Amino acid sequence: MAEHVLAGTRGAIAAREWSNGAARYVALVVHGYGEHAGRYEELAGVLTGHGAAVFAPDHMGHGRSAGERVRIEDFEDVVTDVHAVAELARAAHPALPLVMIGHSTGGLIAARYAQRYGHALAALVLSGPVIGVWELPGRLLAYDEIPDVPVSPAALSRDPAVGTAYAADPLVWHGPMKRPTLEAFVRTLETVARGGNVGPLPLLWLHGDDDRLVPLPGSRVGVERLSGGVLTERRYAGARHEVFNETNRAEVFADVTHFLDRVLSR
Repeated sequence: MAEHVLAGTRGAIAAREWSNGAARYVALVVHGYGEHAGRYEELAGVLTGHGAAVFAPDHMGHGRSAGERVRIEDFEDVVTDVHAVAELARAAHPALPLVMIGHSTGGLIAARYAQRYGHALAALVLSGPVIGVWELPGRLLAYDEIPDVPVSPAALSRDPAVGTAYAADPLVWHGPMKRPTLEAFVRTLETVARGGNVGPLPLLWLHGDDDRLVPLPGSRVGVERLSGGVLTERRYAGARHEVFNETNRAEVFADVTHFLDRVLSR
């Protein structure tokens, strides 16, 4: 695993690369709110084993990247930063197809990326995406002072080790959400809703039906609006928010690799 540092829109962006000398495609992994790319080590291992070279940035204010923690004033800047990492990946692998995998807030970023740069993608995978109807920002913005309601580790996965590792991770943000970031969420949800569908881009949507952080029905509204009709859906009974870290993650990984096999063989 190699690390890169890029000049982002608002400061240095750290990006990880899991290289593959025999890569047949590039996967760009887009992490969620408050976390970092290092939490996707297992997914990256599955993807490199499947034939991918994997790249994953830490967003501004997250992980090893610069910026005030979890402060994002405009998600368009994050999309631009992700595009810089995509260009780094393309420079290393100019002839290979690029697929994007976005989780949670990373799903919102990936959806907007696909609206802006979808012509350059071969496939889009959204896991528990913040898209469509998500009521949390509006609820929190109604307070004069944003309440400190940290993510419950138990909401992430039925595997208790996942929550324990999350709670102990110094690169994860464990404090309250920030008003500028919440306002940016509201704006970007609206932007994506108005931004049109992604046409023929193949889209795989993964969601746990016990996801209490990003409830499935709200996401469905956004995913169905984003899809140009080439939509594959996988709903996991009893699974919580982080399906890549769930007790049935082998099933989830197989669904991702089978989808990519089908798309990339065209």
